[in-house]
Amino acid sequence: MGPVVIERDFLPIGHYRLPGPGRDGVARRRSEGIARLLHHGEEPVFTHARVTCGRVRVRSTAASSEAATWGLERMHFALALDHDLKPFHRMFRTDPLIGPAIRRKPWVRYKRVPDPFQALAWAITEQLIEVQRAFGIQRRLVWRYGRFNEGEDLRDSPSAEALAGRSPAELEACDLSHGRALAMIAAAREVHRGRVDLRLHEPAWERLRKIRGVGSWTLERLAVHGQGRDDQLPAGDLAYVKLVGRLAGLGRRATEDEVREFFAPYAPFTALAGLYALAAPAPGWH
Repeated sequence: MGPVVIERDFLPIGHYRLPGPGRDGVARRRSEGIARLLHHGEEPVFTHARVTCGRVRVRSTAASSEAATWGLERMHFALALDHDLKPFHRMFRTDPLIGPAIRRKPWVRYKRVPDPFQALAWAITEQLIEVQRAFGIQRRLVWRYGRFNEGEDLRDSPSAEALAGRSPAELEACDLSHGRALAMIAAAREVHRGRVDLRLHEPAWERLRKIRGVGSWTLERLAVHGQGRDDQLPAGDLAYVKLVGRLAGLGRRATEDEVREFFAPYAPFTALAGLYALAAPAPGWH
């Protein structure tokens, strides 16, 4: 019996641009679109997405219809095809800070990933380091611990099970610091052993926060990229502390609390407001 192939055309909500493959070594450009390998349990799922006739055509291929359907759903989320920005745009289209970005770049969205554990793991790799170095760490993790099929050039991001079984020294060999290696292993074990269900947002954050090295910024990155939350601004991000320090006329970098206070008027879209502020900041507005 041959593989199950499910293909569907989706009409994105509002202005839309297909996201690129990223620099973590997981997704690849292929056949005028983006290809990505996922796993439903242990079953590989090959997905592909491309723009055609104003719609996004997503194809999911697996051994079972259950896995193929799951892959289609996860890519529908990851590509933000269900992300309705219209309420946010309507509310803040004339805002002096982010209004110009809304009018000029209405397609801007946070980039999502289909596996929330990947978002959590990548957030840990990105803590307090230069972004290019973080991408290098992610590519090493994908190459060493990501799942793949013989004869295919696609690799999935490492599963919670794969990283839960690593030693700190193994992850440090991928350029993670000792502290972040310990945090990665602890988080992976919580997810793999079922003590953390990343589908349950707030309960998962509460449990993960108890891990040394997992703080607000890491959980907010998980929330935005892996769970689709527009209300969770990664307030400790260097880009935001510098931006708010300048826009609020502080003469210094803002604190995390000052960033939260600055973007509080944009609730419940604080994450989106931050993204649009970076897309087209208005120097001197405060």
